[in-house]
Amino acid sequence: MEKIAIISDIHGNLPALEAVLHDIARRGITRIFCLGDLVGKGPSSAEVVDLIEQTCEAVVQGNWDLGITMLQELPAGIWQQQSLGDERLAYLKQLPFSIDVMLSGKHIRLFHASAQSVFHRLKREASKKERLAMFEHTDMTGIPSDGTEPDIVGYGDIHIPYMLTLSNPSEKSGSVGVRSVCEGAQSAGDEKRSAGLGKQSTSTGEQQASDGERSGLILFNVGSVGVPYDGIPQACYCVIEGEADPAVQAGFALQFVRVPYDIKRAVQMAYEAQMPDTRRYELEITTGLVHLSD
Repeated sequence: MEKIAIISDIHGNLPALEAVLHDIARRGITRIFCLGDLVGKGPSSAEVVDLIEQTCEAVVQGNWDLGITMLQELPAGIWQQQSLGDERLAYLKQLPFSIDVMLSGKHIRLFHASAQSVFHRLKREASKKERLAMFEHTDMTGIPSDGTEPDIVGYGDIHIPYMLTLSNPSEKSGSVGVRSVCEGAQSAGDEKRSAGLGKQSTSTGEQQASDGERSGLILFNVGSVGVPYDGIPQACYCVIEGEADPAVQAGFALQFVRVPYDIKRAVQMAYEAQMPDTRRYELEITTGLVHLSD
């Protein structure tokens, strides 16, 4: 069985990234995909870019990665841009939009924010129509040679881990609504959501509709390594596991992993670097919640 670690949204938090990479190594996982937003918010964007480039098999572009290559007017953006330097900025600018991979006969697509753009955000509370659009081919994702759309889509950007399934609109047996494949609290309608509290996992066997079509789509958010927004101030990443031979229909698993790290050190590094907006960064990584201002 093949195992791939998926990380995202490090945002210049080097202690969090180091803790996650150590945890991945302890699990014997050698393949790592990164879903973008290496930079910003934290003080170690340059070091994070270098470490990601060294350790990750594939890296896609996030909105911060592209944005930091553009003209900066605010002090925080100017500071980050200067700390990165021209070579790293060129690396961030050329990162690809998405990754397509096959495991256990399932087509998996990974990108930062949505199938439309690195700047187009899909919130956890999005409509079913918006969620289904994540599985469509766009000018940004391209179209594979066989034209098949993905069975599983993973993304980052919102810093809130979750996983759910959606009924496949191509099924002739009729819609079955939206259901989570992880434990989660019941919400309005026929939907359950998982917020990735602690470590969770799920496995799916073969699900075939009576007409031979796929019987469900899986959508998940990997959460954030550096700046989680789900109220848990620990780094978050995912592990996907399946049969390496793409032609083999087999079980598939997705696991959320939370990793504690030295937050005091991360805060201290920001203040020592005299980074703009350090107080906001401190509040976010110590609480696990977004802060729009001090």
